[in-house]
Amino acid sequence: MSRALRLTITTPNVVLLDETGVRSVRVEDKSGGFGLLPGHADLLTVLPPSVVRWRASDGTERYCAIRGGVMTVRKGESVSIACRQGVMGGDLRKLEAEVESARAAEKDASARARVEETRLHASAVRQLVRYLHPSSVSELFGDGKDAP
Repeated sequence: MSRALRLTITTPNVVLLDETGVRSVRVEDKSGGFGLLPGHADLLTVLPPSVVRWRASDGTERYCAIRGGVMTVRKGESVSIACRQGVMGGDLRKLEAEVESARAAEKDASARARVEETRLHASAVRQLVRYLHPSSVSELFGDGKDAP
């Protein structure tokens, strides 16, 4: 049995963490929270949006807020987490503030995109009405005799 874990946390774009000498990892899945120690049985599980906690070799506790992902444990010595997004942090309160700020920015960007989508849709409908309205047909085909 090994005495330490190797913890890797990745997103599609970047490796957030690749650390050896990890003493323990704490995660949660649909069944609840649980801990991982060196020598843990092989495991594959889906992680919801949550905070991954681990104790580094120097004894400090570190955190990573993830936006859902998949975790695998291999041979009791390797823990890999593949997630959509992750935010690293050494202080849980600061990490919470960063995550809330990122959520607010994302929500604002999403609202702006919906407004722009609605504006473009309304513009397209106005154009269609303008071209399909009967008065527009007479403008296009003269007196309407040539209209289909």
